[in-house]
Amino acid sequence: MTQLRDDYLVRATAHDGLVRAFAIDSTGVVAELERIHGTEPAVTAALGRLATGSLIFGAMQKQPHHAVTVRILADGPAGTLLATANGNGEVRGLVANPRTGIEQVKENGKLNVSGVVGSAGRLTVTRDLGMRQPYVGVVELISGEVGEDLAHYLLSSEQTPSAVGLGVFVDRTGSVVASGGYIVQLLAGVEDRAAEEIEKTIRELPHPTTMLRDGDSPEDVLARIFGFGHEVLERVPVRFHCPCSLERVERALVLLGEAELSELLEKDRGRGSSEIVCEFCTTRYELSTDALRELIERASARTTAA
Repeated sequence: MTQLRDDYLVRATAHDGLVRAFAIDSTGVVAELERIHGTEPAVTAALGRLATGSLIFGAMQKQPHHAVTVRILADGPAGTLLATANGNGEVRGLVANPRTGIEQVKENGKLNVSGVVGSAGRLTVTRDLGMRQPYVGVVELISGEVGEDLAHYLLSSEQTPSAVGLGVFVDRTGSVVASGGYIVQLLAGVEDRAAEEIEKTIRELPHPTTMLRDGDSPEDVLARIFGFGHEVLERVPVRFHCPCSLERVERALVLLGEAELSELLEKDRGRGSSEIVCEFCTTRYELSTDALRELIERASARTTAA
């Protein structure tokens, strides 16, 4: 799928490796998410912040193929928001209700992200490290603004004090003009004076989308924070990517079991085929009646073997 611009993430360290930093321009990624899901502005910002944060979480993984999934389930009208990313800079995301119909802008002129997300609920981070069981961390939401909730997760669940700045700027037409941000983490052993200086600098930074709209690159954002006292370790292109395929759809359907597949076959018998839509990228897959019967046989054989 074509994106509107080239996006990338920068990973860096400072203070002899005791400070870890990431900065990202995800404008094209979030524009693609808006195009796919048809989200209203505040939902675009919520899902965009989640996808942007997930890309940074993916860059924290030890191996590029390791995946991280961040899910928010709260009391807001948007319902479940979810994003999955990996160390290769690939991300996909979805939202249960792309158009909530509530007021999109607060009285202060900012997008009503917490209004569509909700403020009571949970944020769950699942890290798939290629082991038998993934690592799962869960925290209660503290604001519904996404960035603050990710910072709360990193401190509470992973014991890593982190400054998280994420933003999505949407114009009056609903188009994504800028999206990106940063995460700066203080690791064990960093001096108090250094930590205080970093915290003070970050408090005085412009909003992430203000910097991006003014022409700052991810490298420029890190230079604002550290001056020249940091080392850039890598620059990773990021993009929307959904690995769905007909083969993957068929495998997932087999896991549903013989009974549900038989129900699907009966429901669509008159049409002669069934249509399956990927929730992440909205790609449509057509399965003929014969193909469904074959999947039912595979599901039955799987049950018998178990």
